[in-house]
Amino acid sequence: MSAVDEGTPFEALRNQLQDAATEFADGPGALEGILLGIVDDVDRAVREPLEIFPVCHHSPASAVAMARRLREKQPKVVYLELCEDMAPLLPELRNCRLPVAVQAFASEVKGFPAEWAPLSVVAPVTEASAEYQAIAYALDTPGVELVLVDRSSDHVFQWQAGGKEPAGPDDLPAEEEAALHGDAVGVEIGDLRPRFAELEEHLLHHGRVRHWSEWWHQYVELPLGDSDHDTYRQVMLLIGSLFRRLAPGDTDRVRVDEDRERYMWTRMREHLAATGTDPEDCLYVCGAFHASSRVEEFGVHGTDTFEITPPGESTWQHGLIPSSHAAIEAQFGLAAGSVSIAATQWAKNLKRTRVQPFRLEGQAGAKKAAKPRKAAAPAGPVTPEAPTDKLSGFLQSPPALDRLDQAELLGWSVEIVRLARRNGYLASTADAIAVFETSILLAGMRDRARPTPYDFQDAAVTCIEKETVPGRRDVRRLVEILMGGDRVGQVGYDALPPLARDVHDRLAPLDLKLQQRGVQRALLDMTSRPELRRCSDVLWMLRHLMPHGAARPIMGERELGKQSVQESWDLALGTHQRALIELGYEGVSIEQVLEQRLRRVAYAPNATTAQVLAAVEDAVLHLRGDRLADELGTHALDVLATERSVDGAPEVLRRVRRLLAYYRISRPVLPTWIESFAKTGYAHYCTLLPTAFTDEDATVRQVAAMLGFLFSMESLALSLGCDRTQLDLAFAQSHPQEPSRVALLWSAQVHLGQLSRAELRERCDGLLADPLVVPAYPRYLSGFLHALEPVPQLADFVVEAVSNAFARLPDPVLLPWLPKLITTLRSEGADLAPLLIREAGRVFPARLEALDAWVAPWQAAPEAPAAPTAVGGGARRASLLVAHPETCDSVAELLGCEGGWEEAAPEPSGAVLVGRHPETAEAVELLLTGA
Repeated sequence: MSAVDEGTPFEALRNQLQDAATEFADGPGALEGILLGIVDDVDRAVREPLEIFPVCHHSPASAVAMARRLREKQPKVVYLELCEDMAPLLPELRNCRLPVAVQAFASEVKGFPAEWAPLSVVAPVTEASAEYQAIAYALDTPGVELVLVDRSSDHVFQWQAGGKEPAGPDDLPAEEEAALHGDAVGVEIGDLRPRFAELEEHLLHHGRVRHWSEWWHQYVELPLGDSDHDTYRQVMLLIGSLFRRLAPGDTDRVRVDEDRERYMWTRMREHLAATGTDPEDCLYVCGAFHASSRVEEFGVHGTDTFEITPPGESTWQHGLIPSSHAAIEAQFGLAAGSVSIAATQWAKNLKRTRVQPFRLEGQAGAKKAAKPRKAAAPAGPVTPEAPTDKLSGFLQSPPALDRLDQAELLGWSVEIVRLARRNGYLASTADAIAVFETSILLAGMRDRARPTPYDFQDAAVTCIEKETVPGRRDVRRLVEILMGGDRVGQVGYDALPPLARDVHDRLAPLDLKLQQRGVQRALLDMTSRPELRRCSDVLWMLRHLMPHGAARPIMGERELGKQSVQESWDLALGTHQRALIELGYEGVSIEQVLEQRLRRVAYAPNATTAQVLAAVEDAVLHLRGDRLADELGTHALDVLATERSVDGAPEVLRRVRRLLAYYRISRPVLPTWIESFAKTGYAHYCTLLPTAFTDEDATVRQVAAMLGFLFSMESLALSLGCDRTQLDLAFAQSHPQEPSRVALLWSAQVHLGQLSRAELRERCDGLLADPLVVPAYPRYLSGFLHALEPVPQLADFVVEAVSNAFARLPDPVLLPWLPKLITTLRSEGADLAPLLIREAGRVFPARLEALDAWVAPWQAAPEAPAAPTAVGGGARRASLLVAHPETCDSVAELLGCEGGWEEAAPEPSGAVLVGRHPETAEAVELLLTGA
């Protein structure tokens, strides 16, 4: 930095600081360099022909000073430190209720790591902020141009230090309002905070405050609230230079800061050269940290050596999203309630200084401006004057003590007691008096003549909260509500993206205020109002696309082959407006966004067959056409062919069964892809079956699902050309050793006819008779339970096996197995338990008194075989063949059989069945006669 000329307005201050540095630091050195460098920074910024206006984010003092200066200077060009690609969105602020945030969003990431996606940058705007005053002045004043000069949103990520992932908020509060910005990178004007931890700790300790927001409010905000323009400007430059020179040597962060300053000054010089505007007619609004820049490109006459790289290839979408005080505090590390306190201080500053703020014409939620007085003449531009030293007087004068406003403090005390009682606290008038007195006491202990909102908050917590919090709000939160609460902004209908407006238009028949925050109940009777069917379609798609709670069905369902007649929904689209707006960045309709997301899931590198089938099912449910479903179904074939594990077999089986049942009842012909899937899946699982039976990583449930797929798809696969030999070979090569898998193999062999039920029963009896195998018998039963998936007809045998286990297993084996049986049924056999219970209900007696005489069917003596029926007795059963023998004769002639028809035996008279089994008739007789 070049040497400062002698005779500057800050020469006296420079000499005083040099003497102080020599006295306290025992000679010239680092301290002298820092102190004199601060004065040089202020002097350099003040002398700049293009006026620099330093601000701090969401500072009421900065906003008041900005409004006052704009009315005095009336600049023709306002340069604003904000991402230059956000400029087209600023006029839409008039359609919103503040606070809102200007957002840049990129879902398609090019040139950045894929794990960064989606990219999001937000810039919150509140009414009590200097940037909003500048925007409102420039947009509503004819002939004034607003130029955004900061790096673009793409450069925000290009300049990330070392290619690291952009840092987001570490500990976001759980409240919904605190997460309105999501994981977006925050960009604000004037992020003014010490970067030297020891300095911040020193300021907080000697200022007797708890956090930085309270220090700033007490020692900067209040003194500068009603100061003149020169004093405000020089003090803010001084603070920015101090924090800059005492910042630690983080080379990456310093590089980004300096590159931003070079970027902004390069853009401003380019605009001045292109338009020929006089720098005296311009105003540069930036953070105080950047206003004290020392780069060579600083100023109108700086060097033009900085090269601005073009933005990347990422596709950026821009829009407005709702913001809140809590979201701003959480994202930028401010104390809870500090933005609400700043809003209250903004109102006080306006009332005390009588400065007329700027508001966008038609701003939603803003009070109507008072009519101007007739005697008031329009202010004219102020002639620039030579800068004078305001710092010396400000630094040497004692702080002005603000007298106690007893009426305000008393009102706070009474109101906090009222809020506390409404939230379950046992507060009384005595607590209000205690809060009043304690606030004054705390302020006195902290060398303050007037209690600040933070003193009052500490006093209220001490006097009211005591030990417990009866409700969900503590006293600290109640004080924040008292000071203005967490105001949540709203984006107006005209400022919404096309998708969001389309959603509101399509849901208009519901007659609900969908932009209103909170939960609203929607009742849809599609029988009396068929037009609501389209609203139902939109709601089900929103439920799939938006966060939980935005659209929550209370009554009604949407499944394959089912359609609700009546539905009931809880809607909170106003609360989740940010999520709806971000859907608009992905497409122009929710159908397009849903299709894109389904494709993204299905074609992901790590997508499984089950996930692709889930995407197919969603496409059938929500996107009525078959185009996307057929495309994704065909892709499922390719994914299935590449899988070498059976992890997703249960899910694949469940979804394929559901899709196949749907297509069979709704389509005359099965789609080609599902036929191919049956063939491919049959061959695929036949190949994997021998390995799965012995693979330790595969569970019994997964192997059972494979068998379920093979058995349920067998008829379809064979009809399409598959060979049953594949399945026979797979079972011939399967040799499991683990008991549950052995039982599963036995059950499958029963289904295939390779093992009879009598042989299976003999094997189970042999297991119970072997003392060495008895401890492992529950594991065999676990396999039989899972076998109900592929072989449900074995339900009666499973009931028999479980009953035998309860009857014959010793307690040391049975009791440890019972908890495992219950957990297995609950976690893995939820669909199988009803089948098992139904079969048990059929087998066991229904009344308790019948249990003593009950004999299990598998323990009863086998009945004698019935006498063989005479050959001629079949004539009655084959009456159709006797009446029409031509068909049988033709088949016999075709097969070359010789012989004729036998004579029919005479038909037996009477009830043959009653004669064979007279017990039933005797029981009916006893029942009727009552004998």
